[in-house]
Amino acid sequence: MNFKQLEAFVWVAELQSFTKAARQLFMSQPAVSFQIKALEEELEVTLFNRGDKKMILTEAGHLLYPDVKQMLKHYQKIKNELEDLRGLKTGHLVIGAGTIPGEYLLPHFIGKFNQRYPGIKISLKVSGSGQVERWVREREADLGIIGVPIEDENITCTPWLQDQLVLITFPLHPWLKSDTIKISDLIGETIILREQGSGTRRTIEQKLAEYHVPLDKIRVGMELGSTRAVITAVEAGLGFSIVSCYAARESLELGRVMKVNVDGFDLRRFLYLIRHRQSLGGFAVDAFTDLINDQKVISDIIGE
Repeated sequence: MNFKQLEAFVWVAELQSFTKAARQLFMSQPAVSFQIKALEEELEVTLFNRGDKKMILTEAGHLLYPDVKQMLKHYQKIKNELEDLRGLKTGHLVIGAGTIPGEYLLPHFIGKFNQRYPGIKISLKVSGSGQVERWVREREADLGIIGVPIEDENITCTPWLQDQLVLITFPLHPWLKSDTIKISDLIGETIILREQGSGTRRTIEQKLAEYHVPLDKIRVGMELGSTRAVITAVEAGLGFSIVSCYAARESLELGRVMKVNVDGFDLRRFLYLIRHRQSLGGFAVDAFTDLINDQKVISDIIGE
């Protein structure tokens, strides 16, 4: 049994004619007759009493007709909904993001996406990179943007956007008396950090270790749950920090914090796009991924 047979059955039942049904289905009359015969053979019943001018439903045909009609309605509904998905007229996308991409970048990309595809609903969940990784692994998010690369056989991880971390301090710090400082000058100073599991925190620890300045040689003043809170603590003179340039931009422009150049200290990193390898994906996921990788869109948003 297939939908062509069922569709032919309904049209013949309603028009009481193979010829008229054939016109509706854009088929030949013998082809329609063949579909009905095949359906009768499969069901082992006679569906029509074949008269000289009309095809009249048998008792079995009357029994079958309302159910087949309902099946075809559901089938058409499914086809229409899938067509809407292919045309990105409807759908739902769940994005997980670390604090930096989630608070400072992705809302702008989502805005661009909504302009193109207003029928797609997007849910943005923001947390530490470790939590975002778990969301993607457990299929609670369709994709994720995080601040550190991961190695997981179930997850693809690809570089997305370069992020420049900057060392910031309050405007009256003695470091600002010179153009640059040495990385050894950080030893014994007070640093304000994000919580464990944050992508920025993990990047800072890795960068300091590369330059032989482990975090335990720097005094940790506070651990805070958001980058905005970290910057506010620096503004209050509670210590220095290393944060994303995207997060620090406004405070730097307003002079609430100052950037400190550290000689030879490379603070560049990438933000990464992660997806589950066995994810079924979807039209909306693919369209959003294409948008955030569009260099013109990136340039419009971050000004590069």
